[in-house]
Amino acid sequence: MIRIGREVETALDATRDRHGQTVHHNAEAAARAHRDQAALQAYATYLVPHAGELLAAARRALDALPPARHTAAWRILLDSLAASHSEIAKVLDQPAEPGSTAERAQHTAVWPHLAFWADHSYLATELADQHQQREIPLTDEEQQMWTDMAHAAQRRGELDLIESWYAADGRLITIAHLIEDDTSTVIALSGDPDAPGWQVIGHYANEYIAGQALPSAVPPGVLRPDVSRFNRPEAAPEVSLQELIRDVTEARAAGDVAEVLLTATQHGYNAGPLVRLQELLETAGQFAHALDTVRGQQIAARLAALGRHLDFLTREVHETAEDLGASVAVLPPHRTPRPQVRPRPALDTTPPAPPARGPSPARHR
Repeated sequence: MIRIGREVETALDATRDRHGQTVHHNAEAAARAHRDQAALQAYATYLVPHAGELLAAARRALDALPPARHTAAWRILLDSLAASHSEIAKVLDQPAEPGSTAERAQHTAVWPHLAFWADHSYLATELADQHQQREIPLTDEEQQMWTDMAHAAQRRGELDLIESWYAADGRLITIAHLIEDDTSTVIALSGDPDAPGWQVIGHYANEYIAGQALPSAVPPGVLRPDVSRFNRPEAAPEVSLQELIRDVTEARAAGDVAEVLLTATQHGYNAGPLVRLQELLETAGQFAHALDTVRGQQIAARLAALGRHLDFLTREVHETAEDLGASVAVLPPHRTPRPQVRPRPALDTTPPAPPARGPSPARHR
């Protein structure tokens, strides 16, 4: 599906103008029809014989996991995968006449189910492959000693976080380097490293051994549950910053530059780059907040503050653009274009003599 998706995106790019607006609608429809047919054929070849067994294995693995916040949602997702598989199987069992309008309608209707499998079947695969490792706990005394050492290192700024993941029971596990007296020890933490209450659950010779001894990772979550990598909505047309800069350098009148600045600050469907940057900061802030960690909340607050600064800047640019347009000014004529093409020398012109060479430096042996 990744290969099919890339091929179709390349084909769809050829149907759009420089701002991303579709201009060749027949070619776009043909590209999407090819995508639907190729994805259905790939599903029939690689997944139909194994989908039922895969979902059954994933459900057995899920039943064996300890209760956690995510298990109910995973069960719903597996049920949805099963429902989509049934819809795809119906189309494969009762295909419409090849090349007919009914076949195109059938493929269009089944595409969301194919995209759903392409987006989320990883969960069934990872659950089916899930192997719970037996964690060897530290004694109470050892855990308290290592936790105290790690807290002290954190206060000194000598606790370097390396990697984090969620275990099947919902615990956040983080691998870190604890540095003390010029020596580094790999340790594992349970809990948010930036919140009170986290503890050291193990110490290891290296990161590989830590990964083998600790509970395995489960798939991370998503920012928005309805986002699909393979079923993206068509992007709104937009003008690039490079194009806006070029328009300013080619402008002759203040009104032209004012229009460029207004384009950069406009809101709505054709939002300008400054407004899109605000949207980027807002979305990144939502991501940081969704991490459910102390540091994530802090970064979300910083991004929100940056967004407010950018909103103020955008309004200032908009007002400045209006003032520039109201000036009805033009560039003065003494700013004359400089010729870029130099005249060729006449045919009977003698080429200039090469510069005289000085004495060669003495060679030292």
